[in-house]
Amino acid sequence: MSIDAKLAELGITLPEAAAPIANYVGYNVSGNLVVVSGQIPLKDGRVAYTGKVGVSVTPEVAKEAAALCFINVMAQLKAACGGDLGRVKKVLRLGGFIAAPADFTGHAPIMNGASDLCVAVFGDAGRHARTTIGVPSLPADACCEVEALVEISPA
Repeated sequence: MSIDAKLAELGITLPEAAAPIANYVGYNVSGNLVVVSGQIPLKDGRVAYTGKVGVSVTPEVAKEAAALCFINVMAQLKAACGGDLGRVKKVLRLGGFIAAPADFTGHAPIMNGASDLCVAVFGDAGRHARTTIGVPSLPADACCEVEALVEISPA
């Protein structure tokens, strides 16, 4: 099954890749590697999930936000692949940042929102290494952010 068909089966329509909000690029390609800059939970041009997990955002809602971040990662990845997500050979690593107070320790299950979606879309090629950390704040008061390192095939 193609990646586009899998996205359709999951009811996911990828947005256009979001423009960076500062002096960086949304992705960088070097050889067969794509580094996708951290993506926040944007939907329709605005941050859909703001606040701190464990304070104003529940872990369950933050898990949904992490999945939305990964949707935005895929939008950047699609742009990096010239519109063809079939070029993805392997998702090597995801990095997750969870905005939460210092005593919060439930970061990993939140990041599963992104990881579970990655595997659902890319299958075995979506099984990745991962780092998830808590941070005091994120751009635009987003509750989470997800970045990626992906191997692709030549165009």
